[in-house]
Amino acid sequence: MSLPRNKLSPSQTADTVSMIYTDSAQLKVVIKANRLIQFEKNVSEPFTILTNGVNVTFFDDEEKVSSTLKANYAIRYQLSKRMEARYAVEVVNNKGEKLETEKLTWDEANKRIYTKEFVKITTATQIISGKGLESNEDFSRYSIKTVTATVQLQNDEL
Repeated sequence: MSLPRNKLSPSQTADTVSMIYTDSAQLKVVIKANRLIQFEKNVSEPFTILTNGVNVTFFDDEEKVSSTLKANYAIRYQLSKRMEARYAVEVVNNKGEKLETEKLTWDEANKRIYTKEFVKITTATQIISGKGLESNEDFSRYSIKTVTATVQLQNDEL
């Protein structure tokens, strides 16, 4: 989404922000950002820009960390409940598997993450790269659309 800067002015700005999302009093997601800029007027859908770094922590039903997401920048659309993370995006699940990409969308309503961009996944035994990925929110089940390489690592290379 390109932003016509001359017509938009933030309705709210804040530094060092933590947002906590719960469901029936159960902790589900914590989002921390160094800077938040919120736009609610003169836009078809209110959105929030999270600049200077964003960290998202996902929790399972026992309120244990199931995965983390970090990026240099994110934009969250309030009505569609969708967040686009950009630039040096990393997702790590509770098995220690790490996803790296430059752009990733988190569909909060459907509890999915996806991208059409290049991805690299590092596990304990391999590195898989490709283009395009779909996963559940906690990155425990995922599929890469077009796999371009798989490299087996020896234990002494880890």
